[in-house]
Amino acid sequence: MEIRCALPQDIRELLHFLKVRSKYAVLLVFVVSLVIIEKENNFISRVSDKLKQSPQALAEANGTEVSPAPAENGSLASLQELDAAFSQLRSHLNNLTLQLAGDGDHGPRRHVLLMATTRTGSSFVGEFFNQQGSIFYLFEPLWHVEKTVTFLPGGASAVGSALVYRDVLKQLFLCDLYILENFISPAPEGHLTPFLFRRGSSLSLCEEPVCTPSTKKVFEKYYCKNRRCGPLNITLAAEACQRKQHVALKTVRVRQLEFLQPLVEDPRLDLRIIQLVRDPRAVLASRMVAFSGKYETWKKWASEGEAPLHEEEVQRLRGNCESIRVSAELGLRRPGWLRGRYMLVRYEDVARAPLPKAEEMYRFAGLPLTPQVEEWIGKNTQAPHDGNNVYSTCRNSSEQFEKWRFSMPFKLAQVVQDACAPAMQLFGYKLASSPAELANRSFSLLEEAQPSWVT
Repeated sequence: MEIRCALPQDIRELLHFLKVRSKYAVLLVFVVSLVIIEKENNFISRVSDKLKQSPQALAEANGTEVSPAPAENGSLASLQELDAAFSQLRSHLNNLTLQLAGDGDHGPRRHVLLMATTRTGSSFVGEFFNQQGSIFYLFEPLWHVEKTVTFLPGGASAVGSALVYRDVLKQLFLCDLYILENFISPAPEGHLTPFLFRRGSSLSLCEEPVCTPSTKKVFEKYYCKNRRCGPLNITLAAEACQRKQHVALKTVRVRQLEFLQPLVEDPRLDLRIIQLVRDPRAVLASRMVAFSGKYETWKKWASEGEAPLHEEEVQRLRGNCESIRVSAELGLRRPGWLRGRYMLVRYEDVARAPLPKAEEMYRFAGLPLTPQVEEWIGKNTQAPHDGNNVYSTCRNSSEQFEKWRFSMPFKLAQVVQDACAPAMQLFGYKLASSPAELANRSFSLLEEAQPSWVT
């Protein structure tokens, strides 16, 4: 009798426990499902790859003769469809898992990578995310990595550098800022450093509690401009990253989009990649001003014609354009792993209509555009002068973005057009056929942006 009376009470307690923990139980189910589907998907992929081998290759492997294959292989098509279905289901489960892991009504945690090259306006566009209070934003954290890898004996190959950049980005998106301690020089002591590159360009690193009281006799190389802070405490910065709802990083050091696939497929991340491009003629003109010493040969050749333009200089320009084009073409092909997570943006479109373009980028990233961001855009895109600071993010953007074309010698523009023609065609930049056409404001060098650039 006592056992019969106790049993219903135990069941009621169990049901109550399951009700309270239902959210975590559902999350656990989906995680287990992901593991199972991943294994099944890998198995089917291996079978599919085996069947894709030519009949001759299979015959040689088995030591048998084979008759001619039919024109269409129904079994292979079925396996390919099944493989695609599993990939799609896995993607849906990943997204649902990220949503269940979200914090209350704020939605899932987003991770945004602004991918660009130098002098494309990336500092300006990066401020669109820096000004959003719920975003933890880092400005060029890979600068330290590049300095360390470059000075290793013999340097590092492009592939090796890309892999290091990718792994560091992953840790930063996960708020593991300690990874930077391996690259900051001199090395931080007690997780304190006054040498984090451009700390003042990240509002999250210059607000309380990350902004600790300033310390006398400590030289802060990259200091906060809006307030006096002590050396950066990396532990406090990592904790601030965890508290923020989203994470955004800006870098000009990642060129190969294909190396980012593991980040996109990492279930801990919900990554959105925005690739920013600019007219390569404008990029060269800007670099010749910002990095004057490195482009001395270009300047002498353009103005005097005395110094010869070395072929390696032109080849370097062509290689830069090609690396940008190849990554963009990959993103625009919409491979399954990148679908819905890649957006191509031209700086010229941002400059002409900054607020609408910011709204478009925020929609793509799944983030709310706050009044603070709108206010910053209004104040910093209507400035009367661009100033003398080549790194300024304050400008009259609608007037500045084509300023280069009225001062660039036509023969210099021709060199860029010859070296970068495929990239310019892809991004909708028109070629100028004469000096008069280049300097004619009524002749637009820009084709209309394509809707397909948001994938």
